[in-house]
Amino acid sequence: MRGPRAVAVGAAVCLLAAVPGQAMADGEPSPYAFDPGARRISGAATTSDAKPLDAEGTYRDSIEPGGTLVYRLNLDAETNAYVSAVAVPGSGTTVAYGDKIEISLQNSQGADCDSNDAQFGAASKFPRPLAAYAYRLIEAGASSCQEAGPYYVVIERTGEDTSTPEPWELEIRHVSEPGLTGPGPSEAPSGWPSASPDPVGGEPRARAGGTGFYDAAELGKGEWTSKIEPGASLFYRVPVDWGQQIFAAADLGSAASGSGFVSGAFSMALYNPARGLVDTSNSLSYTGKQKTTSLDPLPPVAYENRFGSRTGDKEMRFAGWYYLRVSLNPEVGEKFGAGPYGLTLRIDVEGDPKDAPAYAGPAGDFSVDPDDRQSATGDGTTGTGAAGNEAMKWVAAGGIGAGTVLVLGLGVWTLLARRRAEVGSG
Repeated sequence: MRGPRAVAVGAAVCLLAAVPGQAMADGEPSPYAFDPGARRISGAATTSDAKPLDAEGTYRDSIEPGGTLVYRLNLDAETNAYVSAVAVPGSGTTVAYGDKIEISLQNSQGADCDSNDAQFGAASKFPRPLAAYAYRLIEAGASSCQEAGPYYVVIERTGEDTSTPEPWELEIRHVSEPGLTGPGPSEAPSGWPSASPDPVGGEPRARAGGTGFYDAAELGKGEWTSKIEPGASLFYRVPVDWGQQIFAAADLGSAASGSGFVSGAFSMALYNPARGLVDTSNSLSYTGKQKTTSLDPLPPVAYENRFGSRTGDKEMRFAGWYYLRVSLNPEVGEKFGAGPYGLTLRIDVEGDPKDAPAYAGPAGDFSVDPDDRQSATGDGTTGTGAAGNEAMKWVAAGGIGAGTVLVLGLGVWTLLARRRAEVGSG
């Protein structure tokens, strides 16, 4: 039988081996990193059979072509609710312009409180994770979706006959935002600085990307370098506080060989802390020479942005971790070689942090603390995002480092082998 020490060491070694962000086999893009704590759930065909999504809960499901899935929320009359869906087509599948995921949040009368979608579009028709969210807001003067009671999340997948007819995996997350202690702003800002700042300076720092929202690698202000393989998607996250603006640009390095032209070779998207799509840049074409793309200037983070009418600007509605997803078209590998290709991200966060709105409870995901800023500087972090940080904290809590764990594991293995030998000879 295995003794307690062997079990503990084995568990620690397994934990280290399971830390997200590890490289896959050569030539194989890393798959999407689903939250290992996500619970499996089966979306219903009707509201009568819908299963509930708990607040602050993450779930996994899958959706067929043309499918519709329904889930239930039990909401009060004070809290704002956000539900996001990340759709993950399989690598190597075929997708088309019209393939999309749509999510809506409806009240018990069947009226939409909000709905949004995400699709591949004409510029970048290659498989990569898509994410969209829907929400219920408590607003002064609103006539619907304000009461407590049951609400329903409806996720739909539509597409074209030319696409691969296999299910897409889903990662679903429900987060809540507390109401305010008193009357808050009710109008969008009338103006904000829209000029891009000067390029960030300093020495470029290497930072490998994660492969999902869960293990997204932290970035702060500066220039960051990485490698990306054709067909892969990398995730990063940046802390942006109240009153701050985020600017992001990406450079794709030149190819060592090959020739040709790939339209929609590179895709970059920005998501807010609730995984709502803020902005995308999908039109970068590639001829083997270096290319650069950037996101349009966005307003400073402000509670009142939610009252705006412009898509993207109104998603800059709360502080927290903002996520960057960068994806490389697999066609680049067909024309210019398997890579990997050099990737440079230039991140700028402008403005001094301002006071948070007067929330009636803990802000949760919608806040930035000093630890967030420290981890984003690149000082003393591993670049494995939230997942890697949690795993390393677990190991540290046991009073042992990664190297010690491995040495202990080998030592215990040797000791057990010797004891077996002694028992055999006796």
